[in-house]
Parts: sequence; structure tokens; C-alpha cells
Amino acid sequence: MKIFIRSFLGTSAALAFVLLINVYFFDNSKEDITTNIEKIESQSQIPVHTTSYPMLPQTLNFVEAADMSVNAVVHIKTEINVRTKTYHDFFDYFDGNSGRSNVYVAFGSGVVISPEGYIVTNNHVVENADKISVTFNNREELVAEIIGLDPTTDLALIKVDANDLHYLVFGDSDKLKVGEWVLAVGNPFNLTSTVTAGIVSAKARNIHILGGGSSIESFIQTDAVVNRGNSGGALVNTSGELIGINAAIASHTGVYEGYSFAIPSNLAGKVVEDLKKYGEIQRAYLGVQLRDLDAEFANELGLSHIEGVYVSKVTEESGAQEAGIKDGDIIISVNKYTTNTFSELVGTIGQYRPGDQVMVTVKRDGEYYEYNVILRNQNNTTTIVKLDDWFFNKDLNVSLQSISKVRQNELGIKSGLQIVDIETGILQRGGISKGFILTEVNGYKVNNQEDLEQALYNSKSRRVRLIGVYPNGMKVSYEFML
Repeated sequence: MKIFIRSFLGTSAALAFVLLINVYFFDNSKEDITTNIEKIESQSQIPVHTTSYPMLPQTLNFVEAADMSVNAVVHIKTEINVRTKTYHDFFDYFDGNSGRSNVYVAFGSGVVISPEGYIVTNNHVVENADKISVTFNNREELVAEIIGLDPTTDLALIKVDANDLHYLVFGDSDKLKVGEWVLAVGNPFNLTSTVTAGIVSAKARNIHILGGGSSIESFIQTDAVVNRGNSGGALVNTSGELIGINAAIASHTGVYEGYSFAIPSNLAGKVVEDLKKYGEIQRAYLGVQLRDLDAEFANELGLSHIEGVYVSKVTEESGAQEAGIKDGDIIISVNKYTTNTFSELVGTIGQYRPGDQVMVTVKRDGEYYEYNVILRNQNNTTTIVKLDDWFFNKDLNVSLQSISKVRQNELGIKSGLQIVDIETGILQRGGISKGFILTEVNGYKVNNQEDLEQALYNSKSRRVRLIGVYPNGMKVSYEFML
């Protein structure tokens, strides 16, 4: 049966489980029992081996970790206004109020990571939201604003105007061990402050839910119970440290069946810092094309055992090539952290920025070598890309901001100005909402304020045609008169 990977975003629902237990009763006669005893005694010469296992500590409890977590995990409610229209391409000269608006409401969770109100959650919880409401464990409710989004890791940073909040500190997810106890804290089915316990089942899982490109999937897998509404909630260790952001479940039915996945805290912490400091994700690359090793491929290569990730090709003039890594090398570790799978390697590199140096251990012809590689960005430079400051356009009555080349590639576009705020005006009346990305205006590609102004004023008839896309991939074209 096909297993569907589902996010938790959605409203609460009632759930009931029926456990069917087949109990078998054995009624052996006294004679049969005597015969069995005689047989066992006759085989007493067979050696018996005994093994003792350490007992689990009976003092283990999660009270302190849960108490630290519930006050730092919030309930998130998002509202998305969608204006419906009778046709897709139209001229909005006369009736700016054509169509009607539908408000969609969804719920999720978030984790307060600083006393001044910064909250990390999933991108899919708040993406395209027109209003974000955050409810704390004490039932206080505040409105939040989006600081930054990163669809490639399914992470988002939002902020409320508050101080002295309860918050969680980031733990080191690289030190997390399979079998270690963890708690999942969130708001499943719209129920606030729910805590469940489980163990780390696996690390560096790639479950193929974020798409290709520069997406990073290196999830922590646990068996802590999570459900719809847990998205963006906390995965904490027994010390109450944040070691993951809950993101997805594997399920046939859409509800918990034993597998849940969280984004590692080391990756989440780096993304949060990027969004706060630069407003843009600083993605680093080794400069290699990789392939996982399996038994069949290892046999083709003549390898005696399987370890590491195979380098199928080294990018020209990349950091890897300049350091000395070659086609056919097998990457064993990065900064001493073992990388036996593609997802482990990508998850480790995802914690660094362009310009950072990492030590890469490779295996070549049975020998091990170490290379210091200076990581680079997608443009093969070490430059840190900072998002341009937003600007206001009075003709459209919107505030806009340039988007990065990385984000353009993710969306399959070659230009873009994203609407970060929209006021009453032509676009707002036409149903265009915050988050929409302008790619062309009057046939001209727009990447900055100068491009937009020139494109608007090049229309002699004052007729304007906009083409763009929403972050979810929905394309829109819109015509109107200035």
C-alpha cells in the first residue's frame, strides 16, 4: 500500500482507534505437561547461555522538559484571503470590487526562540497568510508578522511585539542519538499545549516532500505521536532543549501511524539566523554532484564495503575542485561528521554559509585523504547575499522587495519583485495579495525599483499588464489602467 507523506496543516478532527486483540487459550492436560517436563529434563545436557541487560532508569521522567516547553510553544492561526473572479485575464478599469473574497483559516504550531518575540515555525503554516494570530499557553493572543520564509527547508521566522517571553534554547541535533528519548510539543487537532513522548527512530531521513533543487531534507524520524496542527511545534530532548521542528508524518490516513519527522535544530538555527541577519538564506555548496551507494553500485565499483557518498562529478572551478576533490571520490565525512547518505551530507553542508571552510574526508583507491574546502554560493562565489531593502511604489500602492536568484530558480522564474505589503489600491481591489511576485510589467522583466518604474512609465496608453506568480506556483496575469 502506498504511504503518503502529509504535513500537519489543517483543522482538528475526532479520531478513534479500535484495537482488535486475538487471545488464544491453551488447555494442556496434566499428562501432556508431565511428558513435556520429562523431555526437557532429558535434554539438560544442552548448554544454556544467559545474558543480562541494563535496566532502564526508573527515575526517568519528562516533567521538567515538558514544563519548560509548553509555555514556549504557541498555537498559530492563519487567515488567507482569496478573491474569486469570473475570468483570469481582465481589465479592471471600472469595477475594482469585481469578484468576492473567501477567507481560509488554518492552524499550526510555533516555538518561541527569544524573549523579544521571535518564533520559528514551518513555512507551510504561514506561507501566503494575510493574518497570523499567535496564542500562548496563558491564552494571550497577539498578531505576528513574517520576518522571512525558506521553502527549501520548510522553515519560517515570525515575530510578535512582546518582551520577556518564555522561550526554548537550541540544542545540538548532531549529537542526538538513535534511541534517545524526545518530546513532541504542539497543538494537534487545535488542542493547545499537548505533549507526547517517543524515541529518535532514525536520523537524516529524506522523505521527498520539499521537491528538488536546493531543498534540504535531512529529517529526524521519531515515534512521538504528532498529528495535524503539530506542524511547526517543538521536538525537545529530556533537558528541555529544542532539537527539532516538527514538520511531517508518514501516513496512509492523514493521521499518526507511527512515523513523524522533524527538521534538525542545527539546520533550523542557521536558517533563523540568516533570516534575522540577512533577510535571505545563505545556501552553501561543495560544488559536486553526488550519488548514494548501495550494494549493487558498490559491487560495480569493486568496493569491499559500503561507506560514504559517491562523487559522480566535480563542478568546474568550484570549491571542491580547487581543494583537490576528484570525480569518483567517496566522501566519508565533513568536519568529522559521518556522511553515509546523500541526505546526511546535504544536511551537514546546509548548516554552513558561503565562505565557510569545512574539512572533507574522501576515500580514493582505498586510501583516505582530507581536503579543506571553501564553500561557495549557487553563483560559485563566496559572497553573502543580503536582500535589498523594500521600496514603496505609489502607482500600485504596494511595498516590494527583490528576491534572490536561488528563490527565482526554485520558482522557475528569471526575475521578480515580491509584494511585502499592500494597501488599498488597484492591485488590492483586483485580488492581488501580499506575497505575490511580479516577474514582468508591460513585457519588461523587473528585478528592482528602477526596472519597475521604467516599465510602468513606458506605457503610452497608461494601460499596464502585470505577469507574476505566487510562492505556491500559481501564475497570474492582470491588466488595468493607471
